Amino acid sequence: MARMTAARAAVEILKREGVSRAFGVPGAAINPFYAALKASGGIQHTLARHVEGASHMAEGYTRTHPGNIGVCVGTSGPAGTDMITGLYSASGDSIPILCITGQAPTARLHKEDFQAVDIAAIAGPVTKMAVTVLEPAQVPGVLQQAFHLMRSGRPGPVLVDLPLDVQLAEIEFDPETYEPLPVYKPAATRAQAAKALAMLQASERPLIVAGGGVINADASDLLTEFAELTGVPVVPTLMGWGTLPDDHPLNAGMVGLQTSHRYGNATFLESDFVLGIGNRWANRHTGGLDVYTEGRTFVHVDIEPTQIGRVFAPDYGIASDARAALELFVELAREQRDAGTLPDRSAWAESAQERRATLQRRTHFEDIPIKPQRVYEEMNRAFGPETRYVSTIGLSQIAGAQMLHVYRPRHWINCGQAGPLGWTVPAALGVAVADPTTPVVALSGDYDFQFMIEELAVGAQHRIPYVHVLVNNAYLGLIRQAQRNFDIDFQVNLEFENINAPELGVYGVDHVKVAEGLGCKALRVTDPADLAGAFAEARKLAEEFRVPVVVEAVLERVTNIAMSGSDIDKVSEFEELATEPGHAPTAVRTLKG
Repeated sequence: MARMTAARAAVEILKREGVSRAFGVPGAAINPFYAALKASGGIQHTLARHVEGASHMAEGYTRTHPGNIGVCVGTSGPAGTDMITGLYSASGDSIPILCITGQAPTARLHKEDFQAVDIAAIAGPVTKMAVTVLEPAQVPGVLQQAFHLMRSGRPGPVLVDLPLDVQLAEIEFDPETYEPLPVYKPAATRAQAAKALAMLQASERPLIVAGGGVINADASDLLTEFAELTGVPVVPTLMGWGTLPDDHPLNAGMVGLQTSHRYGNATFLESDFVLGIGNRWANRHTGGLDVYTEGRTFVHVDIEPTQIGRVFAPDYGIASDARAALELFVELAREQRDAGTLPDRSAWAESAQERRATLQRRTHFEDIPIKPQRVYEEMNRAFGPETRYVSTIGLSQIAGAQMLHVYRPRHWINCGQAGPLGWTVPAALGVAVADPTTPVVALSGDYDFQFMIEELAVGAQHRIPYVHVLVNNAYLGLIRQAQRNFDIDFQVNLEFENINAPELGVYGVDHVKVAEGLGCKALRVTDPADLAGAFAEARKLAEEFRVPVVVEAVLERVTNIAMSGSDIDKVSEFEELATEPGHAPTAVRTLKG
């Protein structure tokens, strides 16, 4: 039997579980693991500037390709606590990442040793498993279980905490005979699928709500086939955006209080049946449940049994992996098509597209300072369907979801449930590392951008190119808009006159100089007519210098983006709507008068 340190065994297991990339920051309590990482080879490491950044890089890496599991590594104490936000984010969106932390020696765990903290207890609520390994011989089994749990059922993150003496201890371990544990995923039965399909067929105006679970299960192809077989329009959730191309004739648009389309909400309110697959009925999607559920029958398919009924009781629930359920739905729909028993849904689907061609928001404005809507219009022109967009939270994300177009799964990479500011820069780096051949475009407001701006240096050091669109209004825009309900505008104003850059006026931080100081390229745009040229130049600079390139659009200070505080039938439209085709020139459907 081979004899090696437990740290070396851990690295060998990572490789045999398919890990080829890790993100992290070394430190005294995790150095044995780093020594094993160097000695073993085969796993590339990206040095982050902040361990929270490493956790978000791991998230971006996982979210980019089916089967990826991002790994983030840090030392003891604050490194682990800093990564809690990444674990929470991954947990909320069902994203498997592995967090490995160093720890004080086992004999000192109860002695308040330097940087010793019970990280397993802290991480427990936001992971599928969080464990401090106290016996060196348990390291292989704990990691084997970690990968099994991350992949089984509802995917999610795991934290494995390794005390210094455990890492250094020698154990017997044979990496050549190591095998991952079988993955468990619940699967619908044919009888369950048949009942759900019968309920759908009994309705007149059905919709499919496609959530992030469809993308996690790599089942977008089946979802599209099922929709096309049955003729049922599809509402993607924010996490499911891209599972059906935006220009598909059965794409009905998104529904919700914020990241929604006028036509999406209107079509949903006309529906009488909803089949939800791999979705959580998140509150920003549903709004008030009385309005959302009234007059509709619901079937809910989710991989996590306890998710069914958590938000509201569906009329029928199926605990199943989205791909397993959709395989049966497609099989049954094909049989009904061949038997000639599928209802004709064409009139209902056409009505959804009619709403799409008439209920649009205006994007074309020529104002200076720039109105944010124009930025997304020009992004639609500049960045093609192959682009992977990355964003987290704020008015920038909400407006982007209302106005951008996404055509493929995993091409809208978004932190949905947690929405931590600062997520976008490191997540975009993780995405670009996972897929260096596809253009990556990040979208941030100025406050999100400033939260973890130091991670741009990681892109410069490791030559990770992507384009970062920064919309700057020197405001906490979403919170300012929410404060309207309290008749305040308090502690959300980021404006100041920069003594080193008076040309910025009140816009404060000189993002161009900061980005350049971190080794990246940056452009500033103040005229909407210059946006297209700036985006084209940014793509060229990213390709030439292989670093992140920031395009800062200086916006008008105050813009209220369409949203509701209560129900999906009460969305406030603060800006003038599109009334002629030239008002929304990049809309998927040309506006009808």
